[in-house]
Amino acid sequence: MKIFTRVLLLTCVSFVAVDGRTQVAAPATDTATPKQIATMRAKLADWPQLGYYREANAALRPVAVGEDRVVFYGASVAEYWGKRGSTFFPGKPYINRGIGGQTSAQMLVRFRQDVIDLHPAAVVILEGTNDIAGDTMPPQMSENNWRSMAELAKANGIRVIFTSITPSSDFPWHRGLHPAGKIQALNTWLKEYCARHSLIYVDFYPSLVNAEGGMKEDLTVDGVHATPKGYTVMAPFVQAGIDQALRGK
Repeated sequence: MKIFTRVLLLTCVSFVAVDGRTQVAAPATDTATPKQIATMRAKLADWPQLGYYREANAALRPVAVGEDRVVFYGASVAEYWGKRGSTFFPGKPYINRGIGGQTSAQMLVRFRQDVIDLHPAAVVILEGTNDIAGDTMPPQMSENNWRSMAELAKANGIRVIFTSITPSSDFPWHRGLHPAGKIQALNTWLKEYCARHSLIYVDFYPSLVNAEGGMKEDLTVDGVHATPKGYTVMAPFVQAGIDQALRGK
């Protein structure tokens, strides 16, 4: 409640610089509405969004004998696979547990609930864009979160498949960040990490990227998220990675 109160105060109080010193100014005239307060309270109460798939997880049937369940895990790239006109591996026992806008830190918190407790044979982790887009998480923190998810999965007998981060040269909601180089650097780290720890690395980046380091125009709706055609390009790479992982069971 103390944190929530501080958030509300920040919405109602502004600060001004006077002679090099920061002083509290008069409260703003437009304070948060009840609806905005309720939204903030909900976000603070469930920052990792553990409630997002709680009902779906409870309704999920047990893994059948001989079934190789696979969880697709990540942010919007994962969540939108199978939506907006795209196809999500028809006939396969694959489950989508992506949540748009999430960072690797949020994913790590909900990893047990939305991956381990579903008892998959393998997990496909598609993540990274939001860590870069927020411009607040240093690469080492992202790397540590990936390490932790991989170690948790391996400790529970789950095969780990990391995908490359999808290319982008600009984020519509954070102009001027120039993320292409950061994405390439994290992809290089991911590939090397997977090689060192006998994990599967799925690299669809070269098939998606254009000359500027962004995504090819016909494969993206906004320079970040894939079109149905983009997912069609990505699908064979991911399926090959899943097949490779399951052969090693």
